[in-house]
Amino acid sequence: MFKVSELPYFRARIADLSILLKTLETKKESIDNWFTDWFDSDHYHLLYQHRNDAEAEAFINRLFNKLNLEKGSKVLDLACGKGRHALQVYQLGYDVTGLDLSEESIAHAKKFEEEGLRFVRGDMRQLSLDAKFDLTLNLFTSFGYFKEQEEDLKVLDGLSEHLEKDGMVLIDFLNVKKVESDLPCSNTIQREHIEFKTSKKLEDGFIVKDIIFEDKGKSHHFKEYVKYLKLSDFENYFKKVGMKIKAVYGDYHLNPFEEDRSDRLIMIAKYA
Repeated sequence: MFKVSELPYFRARIADLSILLKTLETKKESIDNWFTDWFDSDHYHLLYQHRNDAEAEAFINRLFNKLNLEKGSKVLDLACGKGRHALQVYQLGYDVTGLDLSEESIAHAKKFEEEGLRFVRGDMRQLSLDAKFDLTLNLFTSFGYFKEQEEDLKVLDGLSEHLEKDGMVLIDFLNVKKVESDLPCSNTIQREHIEFKTSKKLEDGFIVKDIIFEDKGKSHHFKEYVKYLKLSDFENYFKKVGMKIKAVYGDYHLNPFEEDRSDRLIMIAKYA
């Protein structure tokens, strides 16, 4: 039995517990939903507006020369963003569908639509398209955003269900071993009138990027979460959905993958 004089102590401990539970719940929500608001924000597009489009264009040209995919084949660009790369694949002579969760990005991409090029808004975990594809592209680290392994498998299972018998799935992911060697790290990036302060660390099986900035007198803090997935993890993932990795490359020049040195982990999988 506690004494009346001890009430302030217990009240303080209860308050601490309440704060802890609220913090844990906020953390859970941020991991589960971080991409929903961030990818639709003007600040996201401002921060990443200087991505190397020339390098990406050269990679796609190089990739399709390597794949030797028949012209007119159906291609799905999963997590297509604003549609720039889907448009490029279409211009190479393919029938292209682009899918992305961001309402703003799909609205922009639809400006490019014409016969043989279409864009739809959707969640990659709940893929439901009235088509099967000869090739699915998932480019520039657009995988591993979800907290639970089951959600990753839902994505791959959906892709396999929408794949033609001899079709291919290509996932372009970061090489986590190479990234890990540089963590933790921080950087300051100036974009127009905004100074973005970014930092990366490895936490709870994710590579976490904090993005902090001020705009119009208001402070903002976003986080990006990318799951720590090695080649062996992807091999296990694909095996569970009846597929197997057939080729692995380590950069956008399609050089062989080296776990300790390569910048990228680019995998091509087919039905086992």
